[in-house]
Amino acid sequence: MKNITYTLVVFSLFLCCWTIRDLDKTSFYEALSSGSEKKIEAEIAKLNNTKTASLTNAYLGALLMKKAGFLKGAGAKVKAFKKGAGLLEEEINANPANPEYRFIRLTIQEHAPAILKYNKNKAEDKKVILSAFGDLEPDLQRIIKDYSRSSKVIKVDDLR
Repeated sequence: MKNITYTLVVFSLFLCCWTIRDLDKTSFYEALSSGSEKKIEAEIAKLNNTKTASLTNAYLGALLMKKAGFLKGAGAKVKAFKKGAGLLEEEINANPANPEYRFIRLTIQEHAPAILKYNKNKAEDKKVILSAFGDLEPDLQRIIKDYSRSSKVIKVDDLR
C-alpha cells in the first residue's frame, strides 16, 4: 500500500511540474510577442525567482533584449540589449543544436534595429529550426507556425 501511495504522489508531482513548465513556456512567448512592458517585466520577475537553468537564461536574455526597446536613452537601451544577448548567446554556444534557442534568437534578429547588428545568424538558425521541427513538442511547433505567418525568414511552407 505504501508503494502505491508513494508512486501516486511522485506521479502527481511530476504531472504538476510538467504542467507548470508548459504554462511558463506559454507565458514567456506571450510576453515576448506582446508590446506590453508590463507583461515583459512580470515575466522577467518570474524568471528571476526561478532556479537558474539553461532555459531560464535563454528566456531571460530574450526578454531583456525586448525590454531594451522600452528604456529611455540610447545607452540604457544598448546596455540592456547587450546583457540579454550575452545570456542568450551563452546558452546557444553551450547548446548549439537546441532549436528553441535558435528560434528565440531568430525572432529577436528579425525585429532588432539594424544599428545593433544582431542579424547575422538568421540562415543558420532557420536551418537548425527546420531540421528539428518535426521532433519538437506540439506547443513549440504551434508557436513556430504562428510566427511563420508573419516572418520574412521562416515561411509556413517551410514547415511542411
